[in-house]
Amino acid sequence: MEIVVNTRLLLKNKLEGIGWFSYETLKRITAAHPGHHFIFLFDREPDEEFFFSDNVTPIILSPQARHPVLFYLWFEFSVGSLLNRLKPDVFVSPDGYLSLRANCKQLPVMHDLNFEHYPNDLTFPVRKYYKFFFPRFARKATRIATVSEFSKADIVKTYGISPEKIDVVYNGCNTAYLPVSQEVQRLTKEKYSMGKEYFLFVGALHPRKNISRLFKAFDLFKNTSKSDAKLVIVGAKYYWASEIKQTYLGMQHKADVVFTGRVGSEELKNILGSALALTYVPYFEGFGIPILEAMNTDTPVITGNVTSMPEVAKDAALLIDPFSEKSIADGMLRIHNEPELRKALVEKGRLRRQDFSWDKTAEALWESILKTASS
Repeated sequence: MEIVVNTRLLLKNKLEGIGWFSYETLKRITAAHPGHHFIFLFDREPDEEFFFSDNVTPIILSPQARHPVLFYLWFEFSVGSLLNRLKPDVFVSPDGYLSLRANCKQLPVMHDLNFEHYPNDLTFPVRKYYKFFFPRFARKATRIATVSEFSKADIVKTYGISPEKIDVVYNGCNTAYLPVSQEVQRLTKEKYSMGKEYFLFVGALHPRKNISRLFKAFDLFKNTSKSDAKLVIVGAKYYWASEIKQTYLGMQHKADVVFTGRVGSEELKNILGSALALTYVPYFEGFGIPILEAMNTDTPVITGNVTSMPEVAKDAALLIDPFSEKSIADGMLRIHNEPELRKALVEKGRLRRQDFSWDKTAEALWESILKTASS
């Protein structure tokens, strides 16, 4: 087969959630299926580390698709023209975008529909683009892959797509995420939290990640517990000018909040493995990879009882109401005060993490590609 793949989010040292999904699945699929030809489409000069095997041909198409107008030009004209010329067996798009002008079979990976439920979390141009095009992408798609049963049900309900057309392809976790030694924990705490215990959030500072409520919950936790624990925030401040910044500035205990910015995988492993608990409390999530990353480092997890998070965590996390600062704070108090609970969550996390791997993800995505090609 000839398979064309949208790889515009394979950006060196800038991989986010969908970029990691693309990286981890494509490097396995291309290596495992040398008899097939893969054409990777980039919108800028790619790094050679993304040419995973000899059966990969990179093509650069302009313009750089980093704005709704440029999304339209890239997918509808640049990508669409190429697909109609090449006539591949399948076009795979890990970020969910398709070309409505293309006449080949197309498989988008739609990770979630957060913009349908919380449109005001996005800028106006992006919101308008998503709301207009994604229903059309869903109808145009030959098949759809998504990362949880929750997201599958959401696509079925929101866009009226048959469930038979949708394949669930769970995310995996980087194998580098492992428990760290007590000495690494000590050094990491000295580096980031003045040697104190800390709760941890990992992810971009996006409104739907619920950072504002986490800040308020941390204040409640500090006032109730009188603990010297810190709150460490790992991620880029994409939306720092929003309510998140105002909430932070109004915090009573903002001096105990530590921002690391983006960190590399090795450093993140150390930060995760040294945390008292991961406090991952978005109010909408298609999967939630940090939940797995924490479980793989033997770190207890506090997460939301909504959308996909209970599906991913099951009984291996302390589930809280992400819309309640008190519920989040109560979860932090329980983790802080109950060592037996922490131990139990770690043990359950060791079992739950065995259900997920990037090898399983790649195999499931390949099966979805085969179904698409034969449809």
